[in-house]
Amino acid sequence: MLNKFLIYFNARSLKHLLIIFLVFSISGSLTIFLSEPLIFLLNIDYLLNTKILYYTTRILIIFPLYQIILLFVGFIFGEYEYFVEFEKKTFKKLFSIKK
Repeated sequence: MLNKFLIYFNARSLKHLLIIFLVFSISGSLTIFLSEPLIFLLNIDYLLNTKILYYTTRILIIFPLYQIILLFVGFIFGEYEYFVEFEKKTFKKLFSIKK
């Protein structure tokens, strides 16, 4: 089972895989933690008077914020290049036009 994770995440070792998971978990938690204060900092909280509008805006803020934080946390753990390649692959999958 672990070998599948090692292959999927292109990890060099179990330690590298654990660092990758740690970076993902810290980045996700930090993004969720910072998204609400960012809404207040941008001073758009008064515009978000319905739950649908609030959560839609929050998701739109979370996506780019996560990408930035993922690179930052990856840099702190010495895995900046790995996460740059990971994001390139992710964006390629998200925004490629399929025929």
